[in-house]
Amino acid sequence: MQRLLGPGGCPWDQQQTLQTLRPYLLEEAYEVLEAIDAGRRDQHCEELGDLLLQIVFQAALAGIALDDVVRSIGDKLIRRHPHVFGEATVRDADEVLVNWERIKATEPGKEQRSSVLDGVPGALPALQRSHELTRKAARLGLSLRDAAAARARIERTLAQADAAMPTTDAPAKRGLAPSVSAQVAAGELLLAIADWSRLHGVEPEQALRDANNRFAQRVRAIECESRPPSNAPSNAPSTPASADQTEAAKAAAPDEASALLDRLWPS
Repeated sequence: MQRLLGPGGCPWDQQQTLQTLRPYLLEEAYEVLEAIDAGRRDQHCEELGDLLLQIVFQAALAGIALDDVVRSIGDKLIRRHPHVFGEATVRDADEVLVNWERIKATEPGKEQRSSVLDGVPGALPALQRSHELTRKAARLGLSLRDAAAARARIERTLAQADAAMPTTDAPAKRGLAPSVSAQVAAGELLLAIADWSRLHGVEPEQALRDANNRFAQRVRAIECESRPPSNAPSNAPSTPASADQTEAAKAAAPDEASALLDRLWPS
């Protein structure tokens, strides 16, 4: 990295700043997640290397020695695991987390936090941040009593969202921005679903990522089936359809479309 950033190094690397590297850090982190989901060790290894490059790059630009980075995390792990590196004892993993937060609150720079939510990064993906915010709030007793109560809140929020939405989808089709009330209602509904997921022990960000992957697979499968066979002649003469065939095709079209939607959105 010193060679790349030094005299005779790479012009592109030399133009970078901590701000310009932000999107690359996020991109590499998400590619690590994709490699984990793919279950391929070689791909995972490669993506971890790409993510490590971003750490090395940022440290070089900020003038931070990598030894200091490693020493910092090593000291933190020892400090926050007194049940391993000290004399403390814990009953279970839940008590480990309680001790972790207690020790964290006493560390330099952390004691100035005025809220339990101050440790939740604002740059997290929105659904993951919802999970963390509701989890932290629950530690203060600010949580519904159980998942059934959360389900009831979803139903109430959905009814409110329905009332706030336009009566047709015309605004969306015309590319118009949603109303403030519709935006707020949709956000509250998503937040309620994230909290319901948390109470069921489901991490909503990962759950939605998995659902996105399944949705994409279904779309691709339908696309493949709709393509003509690769061995079909492209210039074969077509026979005009009769009136009866045309009417039959029109009558079958809604059923075919409904069947495709059922496959796309299985119940």
